Amino acid sequence: MRIASLHTYPVKGCHRLDHDEAVTEPWGLAGDRRWMVIDPAGVGVTQRQAPTLTALHAEPRPGGVILNGFDVAEPADGPELTVRIFSSKPRIAARLAPAAGPFLSDFLGRDVRLAWLGDPTARPIDYDAHASFADGFPVSLANEASLDALNAHLDEPVPMTRFRPNIVLAGATAWAEDKWIGARLRIGGVTFRVAEPGRRCVVTTIDQETGEPGREPLRQLGLIRRYADGLRFGINLIPDIPAAETGIIRVGEAVLSIP
Repeated sequence: MRIASLHTYPVKGCHRLDHDEAVTEPWGLAGDRRWMVIDPAGVGVTQRQAPTLTALHAEPRPGGVILNGFDVAEPADGPELTVRIFSSKPRIAARLAPAAGPFLSDFLGRDVRLAWLGDPTARPIDYDAHASFADGFPVSLANEASLDALNAHLDEPVPMTRFRPNIVLAGATAWAEDKWIGARLRIGGVTFRVAEPGRRCVVTTIDQETGEPGREPLRQLGLIRRYADGLRFGINLIPDIPAAETGIIRVGEAVLSIP
């Protein structure tokens, strides 16, 4: 097994960035989902509410991020606020980037702001870990063979981009990832804990290039991958890295299952 591709999403819900290599931090791949569009109540705005986010291209730079040509500095001294990934989730301490609000509101056609997570340790999650503004876990992994198995049931195959993974795996058998829950994976030079299966939502039905919604693959997942906890595709990982340390993973590197 090997790494087929690597991806980050600097702003939650934005268009992906593709990488040949990625620095791995205790809370995820470097630069992944450190920014989040929020509504006036401080709740995250995702593609569920604003499919136009698929057209938001975010390019990190030292000390900030460029959004479709609009430069935003990290608001290290910006207004403090608490935000929520979803309205049902705990509050997270973040900072507001005031200058980005008018630009994003115009871009998305709704009243929004931009929050920055300067300190990922401000968001503890289960398994004695931390995460950025990702839905639930620091890193997501998807298996090419599992996508092939799913697409075999579809009249029109969908690309892997629908699942917005950080790591795409090649060389495994379909649904092999189901057996890794609770174990560890050695990915390149970094070890990850396999925490939970990925539970899928309506975002998988949104074309990541056009923002157009559809029915698949969520409908088919409901037929072949329905479990008591939801519709499963992929797995969620936690980097097994001590605080203040990092590792690097690269496309083409080996992936090994560790008991």
